[in-house]
Amino acid sequence: MRTAMVTLLSGLLAHGAAHGEPLSFTDDRDGDFDTSDFLLRHQGALPVPVIITEPAVGYGGGLMLLYFSEPAVDASRTSPPADERKAPPNITGIGGLATENGSRGGGLFHFHSWDADRYRYLGALAQGRANLEYYGAFNHGRSYQVKGTFLVQQILARIGDSPWYVGPRYTYFRSNTRFTGAAASELSQGEMAERIGKAGLVVDYDTRDNMFYPNRGTYAELEAQFSRNWLGSDQSFENYRARGYTWVPLAPRWTLGLRGDGQFTRGTVPFYAQPYVDLRGVSRGRYQDRDALALEAELRWQVKPRWSVLGFTGVGKAYGNWKSFSAAPNVASVGAGFRYLIAHKLGLAVGIDVAHSKDQNAFYIQVGSAWR
Repeated sequence: MRTAMVTLLSGLLAHGAAHGEPLSFTDDRDGDFDTSDFLLRHQGALPVPVIITEPAVGYGGGLMLLYFSEPAVDASRTSPPADERKAPPNITGIGGLATENGSRGGGLFHFHSWDADRYRYLGALAQGRANLEYYGAFNHGRSYQVKGTFLVQQILARIGDSPWYVGPRYTYFRSNTRFTGAAASELSQGEMAERIGKAGLVVDYDTRDNMFYPNRGTYAELEAQFSRNWLGSDQSFENYRARGYTWVPLAPRWTLGLRGDGQFTRGTVPFYAQPYVDLRGVSRGRYQDRDALALEAELRWQVKPRWSVLGFTGVGKAYGNWKSFSAAPNVASVGAGFRYLIAHKLGLAVGIDVAHSKDQNAFYIQVGSAWR
């Protein structure tokens, strides 16, 4: 396995030694395969194969390239205090994918931090088409196609020396959406709107020891976004979201992860943008309504310093428009996976998760935690 990974990275993306230093794919600490030197010091990129078994779009695949760089250090600063939090790396990604049902797309994103992680920027641009099913009020799928362009821009600033960040986010989506078979007669004309432009405020809380595959700490985000005509939207509506993840060490080799995610909308929301239950093993969009909740727990065992295995389970429901909270069904999932610490200086681990829910199975190639 180690030989194959070295060959793939070297053959595709190695640029040679930097500053006359030899390129190494081993860690001086343990002699194991590690890409920290390649990614951070030699301007290498990490190729991430995308194998898709998502029930909503069928089997497919693609490739993403991730490029990492360390944040620039303020030359006027002396050595940072030993207890100062390490700034996350800058990340640029580009990739594309396609599936057997004709869904396809491509996109790029960039994450950047400045001034010892006092400011964080996130931008993304994507274009593609997806062939999906809408279940709606009658709980049976109607095929539709949505194709278009998606844009997001966000910048956050840390509040003092605290782990709190606050700032604006703007999201725009221009689409051409149509039902390819029987239409969803329960939808109004407003729910067929093709342009979404929304802006709002984001508040983050972040004490994770690393942003990719945390061993301890908490990440939480509160978001309130407002869609209006003057922002580029066909309809006016509101979107609120609260999500939080925490990782708690239970013993030297055991870590418990907990996740909560709530999405709430008000107003006339385009049907393809309505919240849905987001759990591994559950088809995206299968359980969709005005509001959606998900709870998930994950238990991780560190088998060796670089290898870990994990088991997870979750439950969620969508409700509010077609069904009340009490009438909406609960959907549960369960699964297991593993990770290999591929770049210890980044805390970056890669691996596979396999998940099951009612009448559905799926597996995912994961870069870091499944919780984004």
